[in-house]
Amino acid sequence: KGLFHTFVLDMRAPQNPVPIATLPTPRDRDYCAAPGTFGPHNLHENRPGSFQSEETIFATYNNAGVRVFDIKDAFAPKELAYWVPPAPRKMIDPRPKVTLAAKTADIYVQPDGLIFATDWNAGLNVLEYQG
Repeated sequence: KGLFHTFVLDMRAPQNPVPIATLPTPRDRDYCAAPGTFGPHNLHENRPGSFQSEETIFATYNNAGVRVFDIKDAFAPKELAYWVPPAPRKMIDPRPKVTLAAKTADIYVQPDGLIFATDWNAGLNVLEYQG
């Protein structure tokens, strides 16, 4: 499959977006060799009523959990924090050939820093960002 990336784009000219960086690939362990799927899945969106920032990105990375990135220097994004859930105790996902592993999928961040992250087999995790 190979590695997947999330790109940072320069959108000063919306008709000509230019890729300028990628978010760092998690390196705290070898997630490609771990059970489950590895790679970026979803990003928290700066929607009205939610946490909004021009410098902080929240992302889900499947078996690598939740990742928080600083893009203050858009040419050199940095990982600020991460949280990796334990593998779920039982399968809820009925599809064949699905591995019993963390599958952090969706993310929403409230203005007060509460993070809601879903997992296909473990349900909902609630975290608190204090950065």
